[in-house]
Amino acid sequence: MKIISFIFLVGLYTVQSFAQMPAMGKVEYASMPSEILGKDREFAIYLPKSYSTDPDKAYPVLYLLHGGGGAHIDWPEKANLAEVANQIIDFKDAAEMIIVCPEAGKDHMNYFNHPEWKYEDYFFQELIPYIESTYRVIGDKNHRAIAGLSMGGGGTLVYAQHHPEMFAAAYAMGGYLYRMDLSFVDPNDPAVERLQSLVEENNTVKLLLGSSEEQVHKLKTVAWFIDCGDDDFTFTPNMEFVAALNAKGIPYQLRVRDGGHTWEYWHSALYLALPFVTNIFREASSMASY
Repeated sequence: MKIISFIFLVGLYTVQSFAQMPAMGKVEYASMPSEILGKDREFAIYLPKSYSTDPDKAYPVLYLLHGGGGAHIDWPEKANLAEVANQIIDFKDAAEMIIVCPEAGKDHMNYFNHPEWKYEDYFFQELIPYIESTYRVIGDKNHRAIAGLSMGGGGTLVYAQHHPEMFAAAYAMGGYLYRMDLSFVDPNDPAVERLQSLVEENNTVKLLLGSSEEQVHKLKTVAWFIDCGDDDFTFTPNMEFVAALNAKGIPYQLRVRDGGHTWEYWHSALYLALPFVTNIFREASSMASY
């Protein structure tokens, strides 16, 4: 009887302990239909801890893009997105926000439009409206940001240039900004050539340098942040993008830290990116209130 009583008490204590554990932000995996792409698209979404306990609260949103050959699961699984976000938010270094990780690694593996795969149209015409109608997102420029690594860093800078009216902030991490000679891919692979051609067609540096005065005025409404490791093979293109920002008189923040084109670097970048977009959300909202 004593053993049974002990087991009962341990079980009761365990249940009570779980019941007393504070709510935590978490990542969920979902999919959505796409008429533009002709098939369902997957995404991961981080929901902050109060999402389940405060049904009247709406949140700013960060779209966080993966790199080439990656998937929507990369940020949650390789960079421990939920754990990092929970930590930063709990320490009050970032506001609660929703973070969306789209999937652009399957099929044609890119964030840009081409005749067979209009991913950019999908992103703006279907994904963003779907997220904002399905989840409690504050759906305006002042509460929307975009960030990404490598191919997703290039996508971030192109999207923010194409649609500066959509984003308060753009944060690129080791962005792949134009076609480069890559020793780790087969140049004769048709899929590689197609991707490289699309990247060059959306050459981020050329796009910025070709901006009109009117476009530059709009680009100045976006807070730009370039984060690149000193050993990253994309270092030169990223510095060229910074030079283009300078040439156009567009304010930005730049961090060159020790590291390369690695998940160790991109994981650490979250500790800069989430506080940065939080500050931009707060500043943009404060300015809008006047």
